[in-house]
Amino acid sequence: MTGFRRTAAAATLLLALPLSVAAATPAPAAPAPGTVAATAPATATPPVPTGVHAELPRPKGPYAVGREILHLVDQDRIDPWVPSAGPRQLMLSMYYPAKAGTGGPAPYMTPEAARLMLDGKLPGNTIPTTAVTATRTWAESDARPAHGRFPLVMLSPGLTMPRTELTSLAEDLASRGYVVALVDHTYENTGTTFPDGRTLTCAICGRIPEGGPEAVSTSRAKDVSFVIDRLTAHPHPAWRYARMIDDDRIGMAGHSLGGAAAVPALLTDDRILAGVNLDGTMDLRVPATGLNGKPFMMLGHPLDDGPEDPTWTESWPNLDGWKRWLTVAGSNHGSFTDIPVLAEKLGVPSPPGTTVSAQRGVELTRSYVAAFFDLHLKGIDQPILDGPTPDNPEVRFEP
Repeated sequence: MTGFRRTAAAATLLLALPLSVAAATPAPAAPAPGTVAATAPATATPPVPTGVHAELPRPKGPYAVGREILHLVDQDRIDPWVPSAGPRQLMLSMYYPAKAGTGGPAPYMTPEAARLMLDGKLPGNTIPTTAVTATRTWAESDARPAHGRFPLVMLSPGLTMPRTELTSLAEDLASRGYVVALVDHTYENTGTTFPDGRTLTCAICGRIPEGGPEAVSTSRAKDVSFVIDRLTAHPHPAWRYARMIDDDRIGMAGHSLGGAAAVPALLTDDRILAGVNLDGTMDLRVPATGLNGKPFMMLGHPLDDGPEDPTWTESWPNLDGWKRWLTVAGSNHGSFTDIPVLAEKLGVPSPPGTTVSAQRGVELTRSYVAAFFDLHLKGIDQPILDGPTPDNPEVRFEP
């Protein structure tokens, strides 16, 4: 098991589960990496009426949100999963504080990536791709940036999941005054669409790569550091609005395997000052020497049906800086992403025992992640992080 804290109940919500390196299975009859996957065999999902689509919760901050898509190529690194593909290539979504009404609607994801996600997660899928691609977002494509310099937050999604699963979190952080780089880790999800129209499928799902699960977390840390290199390069950064980034204030958060990857990222990149793990099993434990005093927060679902995740209990005492371990009662592994919002609208049932609504899960995730970065990247006191609050009775402070 890797990347997330599995429970038996959570396994019933297929759409919401980024799978482990060992357990993840690509869409049936998937072709070789670099091409799109075939449609899954028939075991019909509930029909979705024409025109039905989800709407993400509105961001809470004062800024409008802009979004641009970037394609980056690391000429100094061969792709670790498909060496024949040549240099490592990444797609990312840049979210940033913007001037309202200066751009156009930002699509949720590409049609091919949406189809692969649905077919890969729901055997016999009958849900049309438009039900996902038409998801209402709050970002505007190519909007003009707001004035100022803002902290940068790197976001990394779960294994098998496209970067869009963290769209709500990215939009909210940008609305609160952050530049956000939301990274797709190529060959690690159901589908990544590139500018030339190719949609690359998952190459490591269903097998453990050489070096074990730890190799995937380490590779993601390298991806993140490369993106930071390109966004902060002088005099020619990869992003036209890179002047907005305050490169002295950089943090990282991720869901599942993306959250686990925050540990090696913080250990190997001095520029990353603080990290958040959203329900990710840490195959690379926090070492006995700690994280060089860097702040770290773990936010996850309860494991009431079994023993605590040993990677969390073993890592906790080694965290040598500011730290919090928060458990959200009634949540499941997907509660910290957009996926339950989509699933609820599309008629996919929640796992047994889930009492936190899709909207509430997004709200709590946004609130605590934003508070963490406001405290550690902006120096703004955050009482919500001091202990339990009546406004958020679901959140338990551990241990």
